[in-house]
Amino acid sequence: MKKKSITPNSQIKSALHRLFLHSRERSAAVKRDANTCQTCGKKGSRAKGREVKTEVHHLDGIEWDKIIEYIRRHLLCDPSRLEILCEKCHDYEHEP
Repeated sequence: MKKKSITPNSQIKSALHRLFLHSRERSAAVKRDANTCQTCGKKGSRAKGREVKTEVHHLDGIEWDKIIEYIRRHLLCDPSRLEILCEKCHDYEHEP
């Protein structure tokens, strides 16, 4: 089995995937649809011998390249675009 290489972009995607797996939005969709496939009607199950795995699907898709590029530009930006502030000064910078 070929080992996947770990890149900064794959780490971002993995972290966002973990965030989504534990999100209220995902849980609400699972609850709303009673953990049942909306195409074939199979209900998700962990019962031994009758396992059915369900997944939450984004109807509009996910534009990973755009999301990752935005995060790299605004959150994980070049260190020259960052500065250290104390908590009080940082709060002041973000006041309206």
